[in-house]
Amino acid sequence: MALTIRSASGDHHFTVEVAQSAKEQEEGLMFRRSLAPDRAMIFPFDPAQPVSFWMKDTYIPLDLVFIGADRRIGRIAENCAPLSLDLIYSGEPVVAVLEIAGGRAAELGLKPGDQVDY
Repeated sequence: MALTIRSASGDHHFTVEVAQSAKEQEEGLMFRRSLAPDRAMIFPFDPAQPVSFWMKDTYIPLDLVFIGADRRIGRIAENCAPLSLDLIYSGEPVVAVLEIAGGRAAELGLKPGDQVDY
């Protein structure tokens, strides 16, 4: 699936895997050893809801981009530590969480309020 984040620094395009089923959402990017800069995984939620994630069995740092019902970034958890059991909270109801390579959000200048199209 194609996804674009529209920010002050420009449009940023990703090819995204969709974690649709409960099993896919549970596994996410666990056990992967790399993630290309233009790749991501999205976790859709219907209806919008507060969510939490952890990095158990995830070997690479990730940025978690929390997307609100208005399809705007509500919060970004940057460089989440690999293998951590600490919970990472959305802080508000979200319709999706986008996982991108750790450090990419800062590199691209992504900010809360940026539009996400998918």
